Amino acid sequence: MEKLTPKPSSASRTTITELMIPSYANFGGKIHGGILLSMMDKVAYACATKHSRAYCVTVSVDTVDFLQPVEVGELVSLHASINYVGRSSMVIGIKVIAENVKQGHVKHTNTSYFTMVAKNEEGKTITVPPLVLENKEEVRRFVEAIKRKELNSSHNEEMEKAKSALSLEKALDELEGQRCEVRMG
Repeated sequence: MEKLTPKPSSASRTTITELMIPSYANFGGKIHGGILLSMMDKVAYACATKHSRAYCVTVSVDTVDFLQPVEVGELVSLHASINYVGRSSMVIGIKVIAENVKQGHVKHTNTSYFTMVAKNEEGKTITVPPLVLENKEEVRRFVEAIKRKELNSSHNEEMEKAKSALSLEKALDELEGQRCEVRMG
């Protein structure tokens, strides 16, 4: 196996900027979340591919909280950088900024984390270059990605335990005081 040369995050940093047009809007006049997710997926792919020099697929999306709506006519910029590198996976941090160019108003609409995996032509995972951490911010992001991965793993294990331990009687108890009605025959 060839030794891969470590690469800095700056080598794959990617920004995509696009004007939000009326066909991207929902009935309330705001940009569809799905449009923004698609754009985030594109910028994550571009960033991951630059780092790995390989075809990459999205394996998970962590934390997509829409903090503020995006309006028709705003310029949306998606800033992506590699925050973490595993053997074949990369966590891409994406910061989404919307700008009303007429008013000069800029707002942060969300930050998300996409995990991408590099693949070869046969669809098998491949090893990606290690990441060179060049400053305190990059060290913090790398460590945060490790912690997020650990927390997600622990959360998934707890959820599996809770699901396997749930009986109908316990489920009905859990529903007490919730905004639902149980109408089983």
